[in-house]
Amino acid sequence: MSKPVLLATATAIGLALPLLCAPTPAAAQSCEALWYQRNEIYKAQGYCFRTQRGIRAFGNAGCQYDDVNEVPLSARQREQIAWLQREERAYGCPR
Repeated sequence: MSKPVLLATATAIGLALPLLCAPTPAAAQSCEALWYQRNEIYKAQGYCFRTQRGIRAFGNAGCQYDDVNEVPLSARQREQIAWLQREERAYGCPR
């Protein structure tokens, strides 16, 4: 599934759920999708994941940056990450 489709899907799901609700199966799926999209951006820019979840999902082959703050991101990528993080907080996603 391409990035725009995943982003559109997450947006559609986000609009369908109340922002201040208790976690539901749909919210849990949204949390997973939002987490994946956010970290996919970091992976594409060479981030070295530290958590088992990140390593399992993306691996660390070819990674270059141990510090997330050093990952070279465009202004658009920073905006996307900020939006995804806001959505994750709105859903009450685990950190």
